[in-house]
Amino acid sequence: MQTLTIDFICSLDGFGAAEGWPGFWGLEGPEYLAWLESSPEKDDPLLMGATTYRLMSALASGGEPGTDMLDGIQKYVFSSSLEDPLAWANTTLVSTDAVDYVRRLKIESDRPLRTLGSVALCRSLLAAGLVDRYRVGVFPVITGATGRDRIFDGYPDVRLDLIEARTFDRSIQMLEYVPTVLKSPPLG
Repeated sequence: MQTLTIDFICSLDGFGAAEGWPGFWGLEGPEYLAWLESSPEKDDPLLMGATTYRLMSALASGGEPGTDMLDGIQKYVFSSSLEDPLAWANTTLVSTDAVDYVRRLKIESDRPLRTLGSVALCRSLLAAGLVDRYRVGVFPVITGATGRDRIFDGYPDVRLDLIEARTFDRSIQMLEYVPTVLKSPPLG
């Protein structure tokens, strides 16, 4: 069975994006971009929802730095609002239940799986117990006034066991955890 890694980038206050800010909040540096390009999982299939697909495919078609490497990767988009054919190369539209589909995909895939953004999709996959790794890149910015897409709202309580931590460009923190969804808060 293949692993599933949730991958998020966020501001220090937990937002996935912010109005008026460029991609990566304009803070992507050469170490971080080199890591993205050389990462062993850079070719692993991506899971995303419709909102992320619309955003990322538009960025890719507009030549946003770092998005060209996504063109050749297999992408699964979970949506009931999008229609085939999707314009972005190597994209499969899935209109059935995401949890059931991903459960089957973890068994049938020949490669590990990872997500790209997609807050609601990731929340449902985590709650269903399908997530093996949770990785978050924390960018050194607070976007309290302009932030949108709060990542952790609506999540269940989750214990995170840190398995790796890195710093890129003396500013971006990359934290990787093994998640355990809790049925209730631990007794103190």
